Amino acid sequence: MEEQTEEQQTAEQTEEQTDICIVGGGPAGMTLALLLLRSGARVTVVERSSSLSREYRGEILQPGGLAVLDEIGVLKGATDRGAHVLERFRLVEHGRVLMAFEYRKLQPPYNYLLSLPQAHLLAELLDRCQEFPGFRYLVARVNGLIREGEAVRGVYAKAQDVTCTVRGACVVAADGRHSQVRRLAGIDHVRQDVFDQDVVWFRLPAEEPLGEVMVNRAGGNPVLAYDSHPGALQMGWTLPKGEWKKLAPLGIGEVRRRIAAATPQFADRVEDTLHSFADVSLLDVFGAAAERWTGDGLVLIGDAAHTHGPLGAQGINLAVQDAALLHPILLAAVEDGDMSAGRLAEFERIRRPHIKAVMKFQAVQSRMMLSADSLATFLRPKLARVVMRTPIGTKFTNRIAFGAPGIRVADNLFTVNQKE
Repeated sequence: MEEQTEEQQTAEQTEEQTDICIVGGGPAGMTLALLLLRSGARVTVVERSSSLSREYRGEILQPGGLAVLDEIGVLKGATDRGAHVLERFRLVEHGRVLMAFEYRKLQPPYNYLLSLPQAHLLAELLDRCQEFPGFRYLVARVNGLIREGEAVRGVYAKAQDVTCTVRGACVVAADGRHSQVRRLAGIDHVRQDVFDQDVVWFRLPAEEPLGEVMVNRAGGNPVLAYDSHPGALQMGWTLPKGEWKKLAPLGIGEVRRRIAAATPQFADRVEDTLHSFADVSLLDVFGAAAERWTGDGLVLIGDAAHTHGPLGAQGINLAVQDAALLHPILLAAVEDGDMSAGRLAEFERIRRPHIKAVMKFQAVQSRMMLSADSLATFLRPKLARVVMRTPIGTKFTNRIAFGAPGIRVADNLFTVNQKE
């Protein structure tokens, strides 16, 4: 067993036993928690933030993610808390529509995009999890792993002046791109700069809903826009990698001027809304993958295992699909008492090829839609015509919308039926 630090030894201590300890209360961790709880397992989620109202980047759910959330019975409740239905994705250049992917042409019922605040999704997942006596939600920061030899058997966590010891057969790291569990486990996270843009995020008041996700190229750097609840437009101004360091010293006035020039249809709102650097935030866009996703008693999922750029709105969808795929593998391992790396590696063997394909496809999307180099500018309209006038467009839409085929919830393992 790993030795406790002096701080852990002197603080008030609590200890609990569970089947699975999930670190991270985001979409991946909470979806997996509910799947396991509905299958009779005991689950403790350790989440460092005390509020669900923290800032999030990803809000858009693709049809593949909608299907998983509906199958576990949380989609309607989360949507009822407030959301926007988006019917299409469009790439517009100087007022000309180059690409339009119409989601309403997909097979219903999951034939739309959904702009859903993560706080709404997490609140619904948490409410459902709390219906189970075997669930514990612990607001604490993980600062150590419990080990038996090479196997991970739980975590030490700090909650104010209390040291919490959570023991379980397996720890699932679902704690994001800067995963603390991954670091404590000594697993390298290999950054892949396959995207040559960063994104400056900001929100504008919405006069009327767009009803779509739009990438607008109107001069200057491309701008991403979509409806965000309540009554706002979420905007993402893309910049070449590293340009923000040169631009920011020029002041918010210059930033505002360039954004207004890049998105003329919203220029008045940009001028009225962006008053200081507190009104914008920079997202470092990169791809990354952990060198391994499993160990004895340990699994990494979501951004802790693989990190993606925002284009194509894949983050939440990949996270909840990770949870759906891991659920039966993990449940069988618990029942068999075999939490070895070899047993848990089934998840990585199945999932890593899917993730590599998504990463490659996102890189192609980025170059095709956002790049400003002369070759991309020349080829973009020609490639767009090929995509939109051949069956390739339908294939692209299905790949973006649903991801890897065949990932569905193993509801045959549920012992409690909560779905409405």
